[in-house]
Amino acid sequence: MTLRVDIVTIFPRTVEAPLADGIVHRAVEAGLVQVRIHDLRDFTEDRHRTVDDTPFGGGPGMVMKAEPFFRAVETLLPAGPGPRDAVVLLSPRGRRFDQAAAVRYASLDRLVLLCGRYEGVDERVREGVATEEVSLGDFVLTGGEVAAAAIAEATIRLLPGALGDEGSARADSFADGLLDFPHYTRPALVRGRAVPETLLSGDHEKIARWRRKEALRASRARRPDLVARARLSAADEALLRDIEDEESRVPSETELVKR
Repeated sequence: MTLRVDIVTIFPRTVEAPLADGIVHRAVEAGLVQVRIHDLRDFTEDRHRTVDDTPFGGGPGMVMKAEPFFRAVETLLPAGPGPRDAVVLLSPRGRRFDQAAAVRYASLDRLVLLCGRYEGVDERVREGVATEEVSLGDFVLTGGEVAAAAIAEATIRLLPGALGDEGSARADSFADGLLDFPHYTRPALVRGRAVPETLLSGDHEKIARWRRKEALRASRARRPDLVARARLSAADEALLRDIEDEESRVPSETELVKR
């Protein structure tokens, strides 16, 4: 069954542009996914199409009203969310989105993304409408539109047939819990910086080992938390020991000054 992605927002054009080209557009054209963007104001009942109000208890800013979100989801999923549906409220308070979530969303029939704005969304939306609450990261955006576009793309690119080379998704950063290895293309020399000789050797076994080692090196240096959680093979452990040995042999800046 074709995945359908529904994005509910008060700024539809903010979401339309990032999804109008590239992989998402090709996936839509190929019939792999349906993407529908809905204006939350269409689900209001007053003549001013009001989607926000002042917070109970006082405080700065405005809070997005619950009823329009309830009506939107009831319209999109009249029978309510099923086991293969997700209604996701985008919020800084949510669980952090990751590649595993993208893989899970790509296996669904329906993905509904609810974009918040202003000071936040009435808590009853989380309690009574959303099946989960998700954050793009530990920072605050003006609204959920950028997050919705990012999550939609991360999900859609995983659909079978969405990428020209199906191996690309398997080699992505985080696909196996680690960061990706470095990539190079022609020419072999750019401003004095050469491509590693191993990649020019034609020895596929050596190239695969180099790529795995450099993925481990990058993950160890930049995201040690990923290495700590990853399921590493005995070969991976041996590569990590090689990396540690190599780094122990590199003189520090202090040692170089002393010399």
